[in-house]
Amino acid sequence: MKQMKRIGSFVLATALAASVLYQLPAQSHRSQPQEIYHRAWQLVRDNYYDGSFNHVDWNELEHKYDNDIKNNSDAYKYIKTMLEKLNDPYTRFLDPKMFQDENDAIDARIVGIGINLQQSKDLQKLIVTRTIEGGPAETAGLRAGDEMTAIDGLSAIGMTPEQAAEHIRGHEGAPVSISVKRPEGEKTVNITRQQITIHAVSSKVLDNNIGYISLSTFISNDASKEFRNALGKLSTTDGIILDLRDNPGGLLSNALEIADMLLENGAIVSTISRHGKHTDLSSGEPLTHQPIVVLVDDESASASEILASALQDNGRGVLVGTKTYGKGLVQEINRLPSGAAVHITVSRYLTPGGTDINKIGVNPDITVPSNRDEQMKVAVAYLKEKIASLKPGKLQAKSNMSLVPFKPAELATK
Repeated sequence: MKQMKRIGSFVLATALAASVLYQLPAQSHRSQPQEIYHRAWQLVRDNYYDGSFNHVDWNELEHKYDNDIKNNSDAYKYIKTMLEKLNDPYTRFLDPKMFQDENDAIDARIVGIGINLQQSKDLQKLIVTRTIEGGPAETAGLRAGDEMTAIDGLSAIGMTPEQAAEHIRGHEGAPVSISVKRPEGEKTVNITRQQITIHAVSSKVLDNNIGYISLSTFISNDASKEFRNALGKLSTTDGIILDLRDNPGGLLSNALEIADMLLENGAIVSTISRHGKHTDLSSGEPLTHQPIVVLVDDESASASEILASALQDNGRGVLVGTKTYGKGLVQEINRLPSGAAVHITVSRYLTPGGTDINKIGVNPDITVPSNRDEQMKVAVAYLKEKIASLKPGKLQAKSNMSLVPFKPAELATK
């Protein structure tokens, strides 16, 4: 698959932004603040998936704040005000720094300490869900399950992961103080920020010749390439466990390409916008015919749900775990003239079986409560039975790993 370029478009699928296109206008002149606001208004007018704009009179907002917008900060303030009227949490404004952070994540390189954070259900706690192997946080002794309580002495209680990231990221080589709470007590460590290379995929061979692939994010440009390489390494195993737990999503193109590596036939996903319906179909040339079990949980979102439901609905994989997040809307990210950007909900998506999973989620085939070890045991046990039921000679991955790359959806190329 040809990598999409900054001058073209990107497609994301995350819990924060399902499918996203980046469209970068020419920067030939210094834009006036009112132009920035008007461009955001125009993009919503032309692309928002709901023609009623959630029953908001969108035309009334075009010039409503003209007299109040004197500088870029004013433009940003009133763009936020305008977007809030849609009552759509996924249509939102990104200031230039937030937009740059998003680009850094897509490039798979950020300056930070190398952790993933998740907010608790009551929105009061920040929990470390993962430390990047060999990263500054892991080296300093942080571990999954730690509750982050302070950043440089500032209380982290009630912070969102995005707000915490703002405080944690900084200049390479600069220190940051992180306080965490554990059952055995509290701990504060000083960690030196470093440039982190984000790897989306890790793989290994389990007992009984079962392959295991953990896909932690779809956001990196390299995710599908890493996944392809993992399939190659595990081509002689008898089956694959694909772990999508705690995966919030990422580039939709990655979900489409990875699904195509695994599906033997059928649809991957359908998107419905104001302009019609588009369905992405698999090429019917998978890289492997190994049986697959997919691990999912309530943090498996958007791109994860697209991949999981594509495998489930086409009878290609069995889902084990708990119901997924339930993110079935598609966003487009357009860069504004000032270097800021807006996420705009441009469509909703349906699974291959025609199900709208927004605010509902994907139900696993085998429900196992949120005990990760137990979920893994059930996945392994099921896969062993599946492998035993298959005739010899049907388990090997296809030897030709140079499959013609799958072309992503229209949304990814327009």
